[in-house]
Amino acid sequence: MKTKERHQLKENALAEMLAVAHENFEKHKRVMRGVLLVAIVVAAVVGGILAWRGQTEARAQQLLGEAMVALNARVLPVTAQPEAPGEVPAAATIGATGTFPTVAAKLNVALPKLKAAADAFPDTDAGVTARYHYASALAALGRHDEAVKAFDEVVARGGTDSLYGRMAQMGRADALVRAGQHEAAIATWKALASGTDDALPKDAILMELGKAYQAAGNTEEARKTFNQLIEEHPASLYTTEARAELGS
Repeated sequence: MKTKERHQLKENALAEMLAVAHENFEKHKRVMRGVLLVAIVVAAVVGGILAWRGQTEARAQQLLGEAMVALNARVLPVTAQPEAPGEVPAAATIGATGTFPTVAAKLNVALPKLKAAADAFPDTDAGVTARYHYASALAALGRHDEAVKAFDEVVARGGTDSLYGRMAQMGRADALVRAGQHEAAIATWKALASGTDDALPKDAILMELGKAYQAAGNTEEARKTFNQLIEEHPASLYTTEARAELGS
């Protein structure tokens, strides 16, 4: 075959391939446009969701920050004296921004702010954090039944394996003891003590379980629990306290 004829065959083959490609493009052009449109819409939706989440978390953090300002404010009793010569007496600063005469006064101001932050963005990290501090403040004010419910919600929204979820479980058990619901508290402490979560302080949990038994009047189970603490965690700082409880 001559060189000229071979070139002509190649050109014809290329032309045929281009013609087929063009025909296929025309057939599927509408489908390709649809796929492209879907991809653009999906990208826009994902981008919108990410932007909304970013704005939501930022707003949640802002509300949490405002609440924490009150929660972390200084407590200056009216009877407190100046820390150094020349300072303004504490009694004169009670009305100043950032100070409270009692812990209860401070917590009562922080409570609605913490609840607002928790309720506005309940499933964000900031919202869960706010609800934990809200529950802790309720417990500190002696509102134990409300605190138990708030701790339960922290666990439900934050999860049992999260930092605040773990802390909320222990806070709930402590609030139950203080509310006089000893059996419920014991059940909670026992579940935590027998769990497989290594991040939980098992020595501290056993100490609190022993105290819960004591509060319930079950001295035999309390002794068993304190002995278990000493045997399983001999290097724990709680062993001294456990031995003191056994001695008493």
